[in-house]
Amino acid sequence: MAPPPPSPSMAPPGLIHSAPGPPDTCALLPPPPAAASVAFAAAAASMSGPAVETPSAIQICRIMRPDDANVAGNVHGGTILKMIEEAGAIISTRHCNSQNGERCVAALARVERTDFLSPMCIGEVAHVSAEITYTSKHSVEVQVNVMSENILTGTKKLTNKATLWYVPLSLKNVDKVLEVPPVVYSRQEQEEEGRKRYEAQKLERMETKWRNGDIVQPVQNPEPNTVSYSQSSLIHLVGPSDCTLHGFVHGGVTMKLMDEVAGIVAARHCKTNIVTASVDAINFHDKIRKELATSSMEHPLLRHHYLRAHDLYEQ
Repeated sequence: MAPPPPSPSMAPPGLIHSAPGPPDTCALLPPPPAAASVAFAAAAASMSGPAVETPSAIQICRIMRPDDANVAGNVHGGTILKMIEEAGAIISTRHCNSQNGERCVAALARVERTDFLSPMCIGEVAHVSAEITYTSKHSVEVQVNVMSENILTGTKKLTNKATLWYVPLSLKNVDKVLEVPPVVYSRQEQEEEGRKRYEAQKLERMETKWRNGDIVQPVQNPEPNTVSYSQSSLIHLVGPSDCTLHGFVHGGVTMKLMDEVAGIVAARHCKTNIVTASVDAINFHDKIRKELATSSMEHPLLRHHYLRAHDLYEQ
């Protein structure tokens, strides 16, 4: 299987989508040319041990099945989002454990705004490629590209691009954030641009944490055709398959649930087939434990943006 086209290391955030269940294939891509990639190194003043190289990119491939899609055959946005998060979690966890020391699991902290460039259909193969583009002392930036492939014709198209931020949490103490092994950049500008993106997302993340109490409350007996009338709730009992090694829910699972309830709201309001068009930036401020019930509630003004299916095809 040919690797997907390399994504620009400083590309703006794009789109996403995900799929339930383990991937059918997980392949490591060879490191891109040194002149155009971020080379990984384990040397840092604050860390000891020999230098260790980690793969600069990975790819997950999975064929889309009927249970991944809506009745019209379009793959759910939440399915693609979950696949994106899985790829990001793999490469960031691997990098954070590339040196001898306390073992950890990378937890999703933030996903930048993402747009869905084109729909993916049942029977197509999703190629999800991820690479690390920046690291700070306690966080990792991962950029993910999603390509869809029609295996009958060989046609490929870019469907999503996404930027995700992870933090390494100790396996022994989930409340302990560990240091991230540094990366060596081929160009000085890469580190400077990455630092600017890091500071920007950190500021916005703090602002949303202050507003975290602004929760949409359900309205009893709302008037028809109002915002409150479109509200919908979804309750999900968290099981082992939803969780990380810490026993907390994967960020991708949470995003999939959000997309499901938002899709219900949008379809009820539009009374037709809808597809995910974009998702605003999402910050993860707290953990959801295994065997707890989690609920989501959406209305048309929050987080997700949907289009009628024929509108998306025309764009």
